[in-house]
Amino acid sequence: MTPDKALRRIAFLLEWRGASPYRVRAFHTAAEAVRDLPPGPVDAERVRGLRGVGPVTAEVIAQASTGSVPRYLARLQAETGPDAEAGWALAAASTGDCHLHSDWSDGGSPLEDMAAAARALGHQWAVLTDHSPRLTIAHGLSPDRLRSQLRAVAALNAERGDGFRLLTGIECDILEDGSLDQDEDLLDRLDIVVASVHSKLRSEPGPMTARLLAAVRDPHVDVLGHCTGRLITGRGRPQSRFDAEAVFTACAEAGTAVEINCRPERRDPPDDLLLQAAAAGCRFAVDTDAHAPDQLRWQSSGYARAARIGLGADRLITTWPLERLLADRSG
Repeated sequence: MTPDKALRRIAFLLEWRGASPYRVRAFHTAAEAVRDLPPGPVDAERVRGLRGVGPVTAEVIAQASTGSVPRYLARLQAETGPDAEAGWALAAASTGDCHLHSDWSDGGSPLEDMAAAARALGHQWAVLTDHSPRLTIAHGLSPDRLRSQLRAVAALNAERGDGFRLLTGIECDILEDGSLDQDEDLLDRLDIVVASVHSKLRSEPGPMTARLLAAVRDPHVDVLGHCTGRLITGRGRPQSRFDAEAVFTACAEAGTAVEINCRPERRDPPDDLLLQAAAAGCRFAVDTDAHAPDQLRWQSSGYARAARIGLGADRLITTWPLERLLADRSG
């Protein structure tokens, strides 16, 4: 038991119990702060000087640094019971992440750093999904810039040769008519396409349903990203309204995965729609939507949500080996 692992486990169990995203994030932030802490006992007061470490997390760190199970973690484990172990095992089975951003669009880090962080987590693969052209506020990629990025990703993969692969992709805007915001010939070249709505999120249910149905049935689309567009922290944003039964049925029929977005401010889809998508027979992608390397660690919260409704690894494409992921897409 190391301090960062103890803090991540606590964050997972809090997510499992439905704790607030602020509380969950506090433990992830503290875990990042002590990730490179040298082995051996540390004093709680000393680590409280680290950014993002408060009184509770400092006690966890101090207790875990001696190799023992922190009291906070032991209490949570006793309260959640054995079912939570299935969720932790599901998180451990993760092989990749279908949704991450680099500084080519609105991320804060080079694609090389995002790839290195994914590999450090034990991922076999991760998909670079920077934004498409019309999302100008996020510096979306024009066709020419996307072509340049494809070359950069190919060069990175050729250089590394360590078994990890950064896949080519895009988070493609779903336009008002349901079409995709990128040239079709470029979409054909990508490994994975995540399609998301970023505009007119408060449209009436009828037009929004038609918009989503057209997108999830498009043969280029592999994942429906943050399907309601809601934000649940800060000023917040209400979820989009659409015929969920129709959209999720279409996803199941087309083989389009529904994203379980792990960003603390999203947790999208909400629990009721997540259950509805599961009942419809959908597959899912547990994605971080990471815009910085440390955010890739949010993925366990999505696996907690998946496990709570009984989803197994076979329905989670982010636990699939690379060969299966790509074969399914080409098939």
